[in-house]
Amino acid sequence: MRRRDFIAIIGSAAGWPHIAQAQSSAIPLVGFMSGRSPEDSGHLVEAFQQGLAETGFIDGQNVKIEFRWAQGDYDRFSGDQARAERS
Repeated sequence: MRRRDFIAIIGSAAGWPHIAQAQSSAIPLVGFMSGRSPEDSGHLVEAFQQGLAETGFIDGQNVKIEFRWAQGDYDRFSGDQARAERS
C-alpha cells in the first residue's frame, strides 16, 4: 500500500464519527391533530406553538410540526385517510 492511500484511508475513517453524529441529530417531529378545521383552530395552534417555544422548541428551527385536521370527520384519522390536508 502506498503512503498516499494509507493517509486517505486514515483521513476518511477519522470523519466517520462526525457522519454518524450528524445522522443521529435529526429534528424531532411533533404532530398536532384536531377534529376541527384549520380556520376554527387558529387560536389553539398559536397557543400550542407558544407553549413549545416556551420550552425552547421553534417550528422549522429545532422541531418540525405536522398538522392533521379531521374537519368534523374523525374517520380521516384512520388508516390511509390519516394523510389529511396539511396546513
